[in-house]
Amino acid sequence: MVKKLRIWMLSVVLAGVAALPLYGADPGAPAERPQTVSDHFDGGLYFNPGVAQPPAGQEPRRGGHGWIWRWVFGNDWPEWPEQAASFPGPPPEVRVPKGALRVTSVGHATFLVQMDSVNILIDPIWSERCSPVSWAGPRRHTAPGIRFEELPPIDAVLLTHNHYDHLDLPTLERLAQRRTPRAVVPLGNVDLVRSAGIPVVDALDWWQSVRLSDEVTVTLVPARHFSSRTLWDRNKTLWGGFVVSGPSGNVFHAGDTAYGPHFREIARRYRPIRIALLPISPFRPMHTGEAAGASRPSVHMGPAEAVEAHLDLGAQVSVAAHFQVFQLGPEGFDDAVTELASMLKVRDLKADAFIVAPPGSTVGSARPDGPVLAIGQDAAGRWGAGRQAARCVKPKKN
Repeated sequence: MVKKLRIWMLSVVLAGVAALPLYGADPGAPAERPQTVSDHFDGGLYFNPGVAQPPAGQEPRRGGHGWIWRWVFGNDWPEWPEQAASFPGPPPEVRVPKGALRVTSVGHATFLVQMDSVNILIDPIWSERCSPVSWAGPRRHTAPGIRFEELPPIDAVLLTHNHYDHLDLPTLERLAQRRTPRAVVPLGNVDLVRSAGIPVVDALDWWQSVRLSDEVTVTLVPARHFSSRTLWDRNKTLWGGFVVSGPSGNVFHAGDTAYGPHFREIARRYRPIRIALLPISPFRPMHTGEAAGASRPSVHMGPAEAVEAHLDLGAQVSVAAHFQVFQLGPEGFDDAVTELASMLKVRDLKADAFIVAPPGSTVGSARPDGPVLAIGQDAAGRWGAGRQAARCVKPKKN
């Protein structure tokens, strides 16, 4: 009976997803200009250059809509703990002066970047689920590290791609209500983001840049991933990462990406990178009993690849992203963090070279030539009080 009910609800989800491209578009807004053919666009779809494309219908589901099938038919993934009572970090500064840099982890891929008097929010999601519907889909297990009401004025939102855990329309609508003036997106995402009420949306191709102020520039850089909001629009919009550059230095947000040669090219063009924000999960085989890598698509990095990317980039400090918030793969709650610590030891790197920053914690520097430090740690490397780990209790059923 439960499965029948879920199958019926699945049909409702699919019907809603199918209608999403029609949502909120302003009929009077100018349409985005079509992109010319390039080494990552064939005139109709975007693709990862140098990567063999899977046959139609055999694309990897990880990061797409595979959660729908798992929700209906179940899976053998380990249970994550229920969201614990926790306290967000302190309210961020309203602005930081020229030359200063502060990057605060909100959770998952969401970061507040404050540099050179400009406030930037990357891939913001404050919703309880990353899903086209509010009552099903991957549920948040760790609360946002900043209360939404305590955000400083946001000058620009950067969105790396259109997956629901990175482009969350309810959060964008809340930001629009706060009069956030601008968003920067990869090609193909203008109408969707404008539908949330953001008045100015800049669309970039890889290596294109736009100024956020007289001194701060943002550039869309390559990533190895894919895009989709529905079951029928795969790779019709572009994906990428961002480099934010100013007097305080360069900050790199990788978005969602597999490991690849693009990290070395980004380093060549933007070295030195002061802070790199790198995803560390999902990375395990999709089903128990499969050999490592047997079903792992080339669209995400695990800790081993993230450490390799850190070295390719030559970053002063890397900060882990994409872990312990939404369960998007078969990893246990602590697997990515534990594996990252092991990989740092294997590569003979100190723990402060690649930081696991709890939501609400900040990494930054007071001046362009100063060290990048974890703000809020004591001498033993422990984060300040008020940031609690999730309790290990049986989760509520979705």
